[in-house]
Formats: sequence, structure tokens, C-alpha cells
Amino acid sequence: MKIVIASSNPHKLAEIRAVFDEASDPAPAVQLTGLLDIGCEAEEPVEDQPTFEGNAALKARYYASATGCLVLADDSGLVVDALGGAPGVHSARYAGVTGPRDVVDTANNQLLLQKLADTPPRQRTARFVCVMALCDPPVSGAAHDANGPAPVITQGQFEGRIIGPNESPRGNHGFGYDPLFYLPDLGKTSAELSPDHKNRISHRGQAARCMRDVIAKQLHGIDTDE
Repeated sequence: MKIVIASSNPHKLAEIRAVFDEASDPAPAVQLTGLLDIGCEAEEPVEDQPTFEGNAALKARYYASATGCLVLADDSGLVVDALGGAPGVHSARYAGVTGPRDVVDTANNQLLLQKLADTPPRQRTARFVCVMALCDPPVSGAAHDANGPAPVITQGQFEGRIIGPNESPRGNHGFGYDPLFYLPDLGKTSAELSPDHKNRISHRGQAARCMRDVIAKQLHGIDTDE
């Protein structure tokens, strides 16, 4: 089974592939490939939905139609309680900056810390949320809703808090807000976790593991190993 991951972000691709590689079944039967790997030149869709689930479904349907392939899309982001859930679905473009990923990430992180400048550590609770959608390409004459085939949805959450005003970003792993996302039980930021450790507990790891199990059941009627 070939599945196109609707992303050109190499970090996301690596994290999702690592989860599927954890199990001997169904990994050999599933080929995961990225948009760049198949030469997809479709313009990115406008992610205008108010929820992670809505944007994940939108992207899955869009790229399934554009590529004619089974597509796995995700929408993920950071939800900060003191900011009323922001940056939320706007996490990737929070600062409104375009350019290389390191430039965008730096701008987003700076804005987040500015917004929380007067918020004490105990009120900086936050979570990463990831919703994944798996969607078949549309089939002429097939019954589906007005927006296209209904996707399969899985999700995961990763609880922590944003570092305090007297703390510095830490860690060289991960991307995005990871250096700011502190895990009290571990005494580390998400960016200080090894890739394997992060995959075991992260929002994307949880959502991908659930999706892997759904696919395994479709292929073989059994659960995958954890």
C-alpha cells in the first residue's frame, strides 16, 4: 500500500516514518512517500478551517484529488491556555513571517514569548495537538459527501508548559516551538528529547501510532505491535 504524506517538512516525514517502522506489521506492506518524492507540484491549499481536524481533512482531500493517491495529512500546533488557545491552527504562521523554516520558527518563538512576557510560569500550561486524516482519492460516481471522500481521523495530545521569562530555549532536536515546550515530569524541553523518546510520547507519535493501527486492521484485520 502506497501512502503519500501531505507534507514537504522533512521533520514530519521522519517522525511519521519512524512510528510506522516501530512494528514489523504492517510496515513492510506500507510505503510512505512525501509530496516532493512523487513530484507533486500542486499549490498548497488555503488552510482556512477553524479546527485542526478541519484543516487535516481539507489537506487530505485536496492532495488525494491532486495526486490520485491515498493521502495522509496532518494538522498540528501549539495550544496555550493563557492565550485562549493561540497560536492553535495558526501555529506555523503565527508571526506572519515567510522564508526559510529556521527564520519562520525564530519569529514564531519570539512572538510567543513576547505574548507571554507577563504570564507567570504556573499559568503557561500548553499542549501540542496533532490530528491526522487518511483519505482515498475521489472515485467518479462513488457515494461521498459534498467535500469528497470522508477521511479516517486520529489524534494525539502532548501536555507541558512554555518556558518561563527567566528561562532560555533549550535543545537541538525537533523544530518549531520544541525548544520552548517544557515537560515538568522529565525536566526537559521537547527539543532536548531524543527523536526516539519524542516519538514515543509526542502528539504526532500518538496520532501516527493510532493511524498505523487503523491501516494494519484494514490490511490484515489485526493490531500492530506497540
